[in-house]
Amino acid sequence: MLLNNIKIVLCQVSEAGNAGAVCRAMKNMGLTELRLAAPQPLVIEKIYTRAVNAWDIWENTRIFDSLSKATEDCSIVIGTTRRRGERRKSVSMTPRALASWLAERPDGSSAAIVFGNERTGLEEAELDLCNAASHIPVSELCPSLNLSHAVQIYAYELFLALEGQNPVKGQWTAMDQAEIAALIGSLPYPKREEPARFLQDIIARAGLSQSEGKRLGEILMKAERLGG
Repeated sequence: MLLNNIKIVLCQVSEAGNAGAVCRAMKNMGLTELRLAAPQPLVIEKIYTRAVNAWDIWENTRIFDSLSKATEDCSIVIGTTRRRGERRKSVSMTPRALASWLAERPDGSSAAIVFGNERTGLEEAELDLCNAASHIPVSELCPSLNLSHAVQIYAYELFLALEGQNPVKGQWTAMDQAEIAALIGSLPYPKREEPARFLQDIIARAGLSQSEGKRLGEILMKAERLGG
């Protein structure tokens, strides 16, 4: 995966100063695409004050009314959370492990790294829209990180792992979230939410191409007919 295919997504961001500081953290490490999902009202002057030489990042920021819309064109969606639990994803990686894993994915792939609201982090419903989770190991003395500091840690690890990547002609492009959802929707199985989300997560983490996804769908449909 290439560095410019990484999207930083802030979900329900509420502090303009944090948004500006995130712009600077991103530009420090070569990340260029910032997306906001359902942001709260932000004071532009405060963003400008904290962006410091990264105003262009903010000017190109895309704003969406929901997290699902902000990430539907991404091959893989990773939610950042320090909280663990039965309903908060079974797969979690440190920023370094995540960056190394993304470096092995095809160059045509794209990834969204999602950060939650400054006060509450990602809610369960928001994390459920992600295919995997990532956490920053921290001291229990103060386990909560400032939003821009967390983005800076991820941006640094991504820069180290991906900056040297060069495009390789002929590499496949992984299916994005919308394409995976369409594939799952075409299958004959009962459309229960939990198994559908499980299947979407494992397809996204596998980085299947469109042709591979189509073939997988054909195999599953054949298996359904044989089993029936």
